[in-house]
Amino acid sequence: MKKYVFSACILLFALGSCQLNETVYSSIAENNFYKTASDAEAGLTAVYGALGDLYSGPSPLMIADFSADQVYPRPVVGRNTYTLYSYDPNYTTAKSFGRAFESPLDVWQNCYRGIERANWVIDRVPSIAMETVRRDQIVAEAYFLRAFFHWMLAKNFGSVPVKTNPTLSEADAYTLKSELADVYTQIYSDLEKAEAALPSYSAAIPTGRPSLEVAAALHAKAALYDQKWSIALQKAQEVINSGKYKLLPDVQQVYGASNEQVGRAENMWAFESESVSGGRSSQIMSLYGPRNSDGPAYGKSSFGSIFAYQAFFDSFEANDKRRQLLDTTYINVQGKVVHQKDITPVTTQGVLVKKYQDPNSNGGSAAANIPILRLADVYLIAAEAEAHLNGATTTAYQYINIVRARAGLDDLAEGLSQDAFIDAVLQERSWEFFAEGDRWYDLTRTNKFLTVIPAAVNSVFPVRTLLAKHKYFPIPQDEINANPRIEQNPDWK
Repeated sequence: MKKYVFSACILLFALGSCQLNETVYSSIAENNFYKTASDAEAGLTAVYGALGDLYSGPSPLMIADFSADQVYPRPVVGRNTYTLYSYDPNYTTAKSFGRAFESPLDVWQNCYRGIERANWVIDRVPSIAMETVRRDQIVAEAYFLRAFFHWMLAKNFGSVPVKTNPTLSEADAYTLKSELADVYTQIYSDLEKAEAALPSYSAAIPTGRPSLEVAAALHAKAALYDQKWSIALQKAQEVINSGKYKLLPDVQQVYGASNEQVGRAENMWAFESESVSGGRSSQIMSLYGPRNSDGPAYGKSSFGSIFAYQAFFDSFEANDKRRQLLDTTYINVQGKVVHQKDITPVTTQGVLVKKYQDPNSNGGSAAANIPILRLADVYLIAAEAEAHLNGATTTAYQYINIVRARAGLDDLAEGLSQDAFIDAVLQERSWEFFAEGDRWYDLTRTNKFLTVIPAAVNSVFPVRTLLAKHKYFPIPQDEINANPRIEQNPDWK
């Protein structure tokens, strides 16, 4: 790396340039660090730190959910760029409004930060003299997280650089993009290594840490996105047949700070949000609660920034218990009912989302977790993968009907064609995982976004025009400027 020593330049200006080539010492801390068991644990904690940075925004939810057809933002502070598909590769609006932490730029930076930290753990921890089982688990967790970060990048940006070695020199930082198929190959490889050493789920596993079944669930979901149907089905069945997790009888038990412990029976892996001082939290509670902190049930600090589309609310059957996680009224701080027309000044059809409530929040710091992988997801992955492989079989129906039964719905109508059944699974996923950062990727991985999104409009966003290039977000221009070996996604050039 080239550096300039300006005092010398002043003295030697007449003699020409005084450019010095110096050794890069950016890795000196890592080279001296990984020596003890405590170092190994601290290194892994740093990997989880990148995950915490990612979900504190939380950019994975906001960029995906605002782009889809379930919820929309109050059109302020630049958040409407994703709903209107008006962002650019520089993410100018997000930067201008101080919202880069809610943007794809945040996803890119935190995922690669996490990958880099995971690479150091994977590279250095195996040589540490410590208790063998725990050492192997630490490395397995790093493999799992590296797979998760690469998957997060792949579903948002498509072809991306795959990084599997720690950065020891400046040259190591410059990595070419890999084909999307090769990104998934690396994801599968990492997850296989994780599954080989992670423990099966038990209450002894610290909260927020992956079990063997969590790694298998991510493997199933990644394979679903990659259209590797047999792998998706196999891994989903491994999770289901393990019996380690269960669907809770009441869907409302899955969400909210008061249900955190109970919810873990189904919430296989989540961002563990904390309201205690010094803990990691997310602003998601405040964004979904009523404006001016006017709804005590939602939290002590809320802004009225996100609402569900009326059409999405209306799409639920009246007896669907999941609709109870949406509301068209709320009780304000005076104990009075606020009706729908008065929920927000931007529309008379505001619909509130109740998944992230924490009435005992510490201001805007809430203890309501953000689900990342749930058992309901695994059942629906199995249903979709089985249908792709064998059509609308009895097995496929069994998997989707388990989720529908918990929602209080009758079994899915029999006799559907393969395509109609898969569409029914996608619709079930929409009702089940709304506001969890999932729907947009269901639309993009199935190429339905071009037909679905233009119809997802309301009085706040009466027209939404998108193009084929919006299937993936543009690689941040800052990263392209910094890495001469990386190219912008073709549709965004």
